[in-house]
Amino acid sequence: MNLGLGCVSRPVCWPIGSVLDSRHCVFALTLLTLLMQVVVEANSWWSLAMNPLLIPEAYIIGAQPLCSQLVGLSQGQKKLCQLYQDHMQYIGEGAKTGIRECQYQFRHRRWNCSTVDNSSVFGRVMQIVFIETSSAAIPPFLFSLPDIAPMSDHSGPSSRETAFTYAISAAGVVNAVSRACREGELSSCGCSRAARPKDLPRDWLWGGCGDNLNYGYRFSKEFVDAREREKSYPKGSYESARLMMNIHNNEAGRRTVSDLANVSCKCHGVSGSCSLKTCWLQLADFRKVGDALKEKYDSAASMKLNTRGKLVQMHSKFNAPTSHDLVYIEPSPDYCLKNQSTGSLGTVGRLCNKTSEGMDGCELMCCGRGYDQYKAQIVERCHCKFHWCCYVKCKRCTKIVDQFVCK
Repeated sequence: MNLGLGCVSRPVCWPIGSVLDSRHCVFALTLLTLLMQVVVEANSWWSLAMNPLLIPEAYIIGAQPLCSQLVGLSQGQKKLCQLYQDHMQYIGEGAKTGIRECQYQFRHRRWNCSTVDNSSVFGRVMQIVFIETSSAAIPPFLFSLPDIAPMSDHSGPSSRETAFTYAISAAGVVNAVSRACREGELSSCGCSRAARPKDLPRDWLWGGCGDNLNYGYRFSKEFVDAREREKSYPKGSYESARLMMNIHNNEAGRRTVSDLANVSCKCHGVSGSCSLKTCWLQLADFRKVGDALKEKYDSAASMKLNTRGKLVQMHSKFNAPTSHDLVYIEPSPDYCLKNQSTGSLGTVGRLCNKTSEGMDGCELMCCGRGYDQYKAQIVERCHCKFHWCCYVKCKRCTKIVDQFVCK
């Protein structure tokens, strides 16, 4: 795997003239990462989405595991890391998947899952804002590190955005680990062993190599929930309510992946006659998971603590939320203006759609402050033609368009 720094794929020549092999280079990266931890403290396992040590060679150097040095892990998660070191790369991939999907789902909203560039991933705000897509692939030590104080584990609002963040992250881990099992990347799991569906026609074969949803679900629950389950707060406190909310939303994310998994089949037979079918369990495309969780975000239930220290619905006239629904405790800020205490970056400078009456429209996106109009030059593919056989060739066309930016 190439880190883009030339450390693994080829020797690196340093200014003093010596040449380091890949083993020495990984060791150098490790030391650099440890030095970084003095400057910036990560708040969650989500930081694995940007961790430069997500390569097999980096987990063991001289037979000493690096799990204790990976930033953002709780004690329970570090123990799981030591037991399942080959899983950590896919936990990071799951976190990245959640980040990208969050940014896609909220691309037309005031809060769009973006944050300042810093290696704690979620910055000062509460664990609801993600690193911008353009920065997600850059190792943390290439960032300029702002002076940001570490945040306590329970700081910040418990809003709808928090609920969505926890759910989509947990779902991303289920997705990544389940697929890694199927592809033979993990030593402790393999293809799915799910039971044959009762409604599958008798003459169809149940086999193939399906996504191991059962394993991915159980491992995600064990790893992602570990941080919350390790904590203990007084019954009836805000911290205990936040804890229950996080665990509930983690489970809602996992169940969404499970609910959307389906049976996929392949035909066999002479000349494509499909006289025989082989079927297996397959996870849905993650975009469908994001769409489903976005709907749950829009209909999330407002909760409060009752006298027995349990989360109950704020408005009893509505149906009680199930384990598949998202819940939140506090209302969301409006995200119109930059506010460090809430983590809002504001909408100044955001593109808006002049003709839309939705959330991406200039009236709502700009919060009534108005907008500026600019001319922009864009380059796009055009005049595409299919050539035998078998490729499509396109020209590149330039055009001038109007763009509207919030004041």
